[in-house]
Amino acid sequence: MAAYGRPSLRDLFDEAPTPHIAHPPETHHRDFYLATDGSFRESGGGLGAVIETRDGERVARLALPNNCPNNNVAEYRALHLGLDVLAARSPADARVGVLVDHDDLAANLNVAVLERRNARLETPHSISVPQLTGLHWRGIRNRLRDFEGIRAGRIASGHNPAHPLANAPGQYAHVNEEPERCVLPEPHCTENEIPPPSRSGRGASD
Repeated sequence: MAAYGRPSLRDLFDEAPTPHIAHPPETHHRDFYLATDGSFRESGGGLGAVIETRDGERVARLALPNNCPNNNVAEYRALHLGLDVLAARSPADARVGVLVDHDDLAANLNVAVLERRNARLETPHSISVPQLTGLHWRGIRNRLRDFEGIRAGRIASGHNPAHPLANAPGQYAHVNEEPERCVLPEPHCTENEIPPPSRSGRGASD
């Protein structure tokens, strides 16, 4: 389970706004949660990712150095990396909650999810990605088909557990040596379930 006193990714996701997609109580029924972050420095940046099941069991952590042209591109590269790893370690019917500390990235991912769900859907929201992302945005969009459901929530950098991994990849390089794990969450039980406090009084529509 998650370490005592430290919020799990599920807890963080339950409290995070999800741009352009309604956030009803049932969204905390995700199977996996992925937090990613990217950093840019002239001396070299990094990519960080943390994956947990809904039970708080850790699936993976990554802290990799990466020479990104700017911070925006680093954020997209980090999400692409995290989705690649999660897709390789989760079943095809997995429902995923993504946590990033980049407003545009969260919004773009959710709009892409809406467009994929209904190609004829007319949405007032447009997707605009940094030009230098190269094929990373295409890779992110392609990964959407590897999951039953996915949506992104926006959290502050200080609450993002991937933030220190991305900002000091050399210091956290040991996390990359952790054994690879394909952990499945415990079967979900809906009986007498109480929705998260932040969502219990709101309307539900997915």
